Amino acid sequence: MRVAVPSVQPVETPGSQGGQCWPPHRSLVQLPPFCPPDRDSPSPEGWGCSLMLGKESPGWDSHANAGSTQLHRHAIHLQNAIATLTGSTSWSSEMDSWRICCFTALVTCSYAFTIQNSVEARVVDVDGGQLRKDIPEINSETGRKLFEGDIILPLERNALRNSSYRWKFPIPYILADSLDLNAKGVILQAFDMFRLKSCVDFKPYEGEQTYLKFEKLDGCWSYVGDLQSGQTVSIGERCDYKAIVEHELLHALGFYHEQSRTDRDDYVQIWWDEIIEGFAYAFDKHNDSFLDDLNTPYDYESVLHYGPYSFNINSNVPSITTKIPEFNEIIGQRLDFSRIDLLRLNRMYNCTSSLTFLDQCSFEYINICGMVQSGQDGANWDHTLGKPGDEDYTLVGNCADRGYFMHLDTKTGHAGQSALLESRILYPRRKEKCLQFFYRLNGSPQDKLVIWVKKDDGTGNVRRMQKLHTITADGEHHWKLASIPFSVQTKFRYGFQGIRGDPAKSAGGIAIDDTSLTETNCPTNVWHIRNFTSLLNSTTKGDYIISPVFYSSEGYAFALQLYPHGRNSSSYSNYMGITFHLCSSPNDGLLEWPAGHRQVVLSVLDQDPDVIHRMSLSLSFTTDPNQPVYGRNDTLQWDKPSVTGSFSPYCNCYMSPGVGWNTFLTHRELHWKKFLKNDSLFIFADFEDLTPLIRSEVPVHP
Repeated sequence: MRVAVPSVQPVETPGSQGGQCWPPHRSLVQLPPFCPPDRDSPSPEGWGCSLMLGKESPGWDSHANAGSTQLHRHAIHLQNAIATLTGSTSWSSEMDSWRICCFTALVTCSYAFTIQNSVEARVVDVDGGQLRKDIPEINSETGRKLFEGDIILPLERNALRNSSYRWKFPIPYILADSLDLNAKGVILQAFDMFRLKSCVDFKPYEGEQTYLKFEKLDGCWSYVGDLQSGQTVSIGERCDYKAIVEHELLHALGFYHEQSRTDRDDYVQIWWDEIIEGFAYAFDKHNDSFLDDLNTPYDYESVLHYGPYSFNINSNVPSITTKIPEFNEIIGQRLDFSRIDLLRLNRMYNCTSSLTFLDQCSFEYINICGMVQSGQDGANWDHTLGKPGDEDYTLVGNCADRGYFMHLDTKTGHAGQSALLESRILYPRRKEKCLQFFYRLNGSPQDKLVIWVKKDDGTGNVRRMQKLHTITADGEHHWKLASIPFSVQTKFRYGFQGIRGDPAKSAGGIAIDDTSLTETNCPTNVWHIRNFTSLLNSTTKGDYIISPVFYSSEGYAFALQLYPHGRNSSSYSNYMGITFHLCSSPNDGLLEWPAGHRQVVLSVLDQDPDVIHRMSLSLSFTTDPNQPVYGRNDTLQWDKPSVTGSFSPYCNCYMSPGVGWNTFLTHRELHWKKFLKNDSLFIFADFEDLTPLIRSEVPVHP
C-alpha cells in the first residue's frame, strides 16, 4: 500500500552539514534545508546480462489469505488514518523501452529476455507466505509482559540518565548454541552496521565481567544499559532480522522506544480503546527525569518506533497513528537505523567517527573532497555540472545548479592520453577494503577506466602503485555501479585513471560519481535491474524476471527470480516477491552436498549518496541440510540441482526449486527510500558458509 504524498518541503535535520534536493515523492523524512552537501556514497558494478521475463502459472501450493479490510467504526481522525494506511498504489510512469540489465561484479553480457510460462509448485516461502511480524506481535503471543513490550528493566535506575551504565567498547558477546543459525549470522550483520555507522564495537567474550549473551528465548527483548555483570539479549523465533537485532541492541546500549518520549502526544495519537487488554502499559510515556532525547526531534523513522498496529485488538485498526498522516506507513520501519537514531547513538557515546568508514565523495563541492589531479599525465578530470541528458548520479538532475560529477572528455586530445584523479592520503585500521562508485563510459569503444591503489613504500612515501581493476567501454552509456575489493594495511591513496581511446570515435567521455570507501567486505554479487518502472507497468502478478547465474565464494552457482507484483500464490498486493535457486555448474563435483548451513542474504540497496545513512533492506535464511523438497520427502532441497531441479534453457543448467519471500519489498518502500534511482534497482546476493557458527557458545568464567 502507498500513501498519497503531497508536496513536502524540506525541513531541517539537526546536526546536518548540508542538504540535498530530491523530488517530493522520494522521501518523507526530514530533508536537509538546501541542495546537497559534500556527501559520498558507494556502488558496485557488473554484468549487463539480460533478464528473462516469465509468467508463473498458478501452482498447487497456497498460503493464508490476508484479513478483511473492513474498517472499524471510530472517531473521524482514526478513520482518516486508516484510509491513509490502506490506500492503494498508482503507477503512472510512461512505459520505457524494454531494456533491463543485471550485474554481477565486474563481468558483462547482454541478450534479449523472453516471456515464459512455468509452474512454481514447489516454492518454499521463508515467512510461510505471511507478512513478517514485528516485535510487539511476536512478544504478545508469548504471553509475557515486558516493560514497553520488549525491555527488562530494573526500575531503580535509568540507563539513559545514568552514565555509569554506558558500555565500554568493544562489548564482549556470546552467541549461545540455542540461537538459530540464521540468527547468529544476522547478529554479526548487525554488528557490522554498528561499526560502519558509529564507534560501537563488539568482540568475542574472553572472560570479561560484563558481556552480552544472545540466546533464543521467548521473543525479542533486552535489558537497558550495561548491568556490569553480564546480561541476555533474546533473539527468539521470528526475531532473526537485522533491524530487529539493531532495535534490541539499541535497548542494550541504553535507549527506549521513540513513542515513550515526553512530547510524543504532539506527534502521535494513541488509540487506547484499540489496544489489547492488559497491554496499555506498553504505551506509557515518561517524563524528562527518566528519558533524555539528547536534544533531537521526534523521529517517525526511528528503528525504535512502534508500528501502527502494535498490540492492537483488530488487525485492521491501528493502535497508534501519526499527526502528520504521511508518516502512518513509516513508523515501525524495520530497514535500518534512521539518521536521528545514529545522531543520538553517536552523541551518547561521544563518537567522532565510525570504525569501518574511511571516505566518500559526491563531488558537489569544488574542493572535490580533497582529491588531487596528477601533474604527470597529459589530461585532467573536469568538475562537471550535470545537464539534461548528461545528469550526475547523486541528484539525477533533480536540483537546479547542483549535481556535479567528475568527467574526462575523450573527444579531445590523442589516443592513449590519460588523467589520474587520486584521493587524499588515508590511514587504515583494518585490512579489508571495499571501494564503490558509479561510473559511465559514453565515449570511444577504446576508452578505459583503471582503478589504482598507491601504497606506502616502507619509507613513509606513498608511491608504490598497484593496479586493482580495469573497466572497458561496452557500448552501454548508462550509469553503472562498481565494487572493487582490495587489502592494504599501510597509509595509501586510491585513484581513478581515465584513458582516452580514439577521440575521433568518441561522442562523450568517462564519468565517475558517488564514491565511497569502507573497511568492509564488498558484496559478492550485484544484480542491476534498469528501467524498473517500465517493468512494473508491463507485468502482472505471477510474472517474473531471472537474474544471471551468480557464484558464491565457495563456487556454488545460483540465480534469483524476482516477481515485481508477487507470485500467484501470494494473497498480498503491492509487494515484490523473490526466490533463490541453486544452479548446476561444472563445480558441482567438487562441492559439498547437500549445501547445508549456508546463509542466503539478499539486500536491496538504498542509493542514498551518504553510505552512513543508507537504510537498505536485508533479508536472509539459512539452508537446512535435512530439509526435503516441498511435497517430495524423497529428495533434499539443498542437494545438487541436477537431482532436485529441472533443466532451464536460460542458464543451460538445472535450477533447484525456489526458496524466498512472497512479501520481499513493498512498492511504497521502493519510492520512500532511494531503492529506485535513475530508475535502477540494485540487489546484492550472497551465499556463505556458516558452519563454523554451529557450535559458538563459550562458557562464562565465574
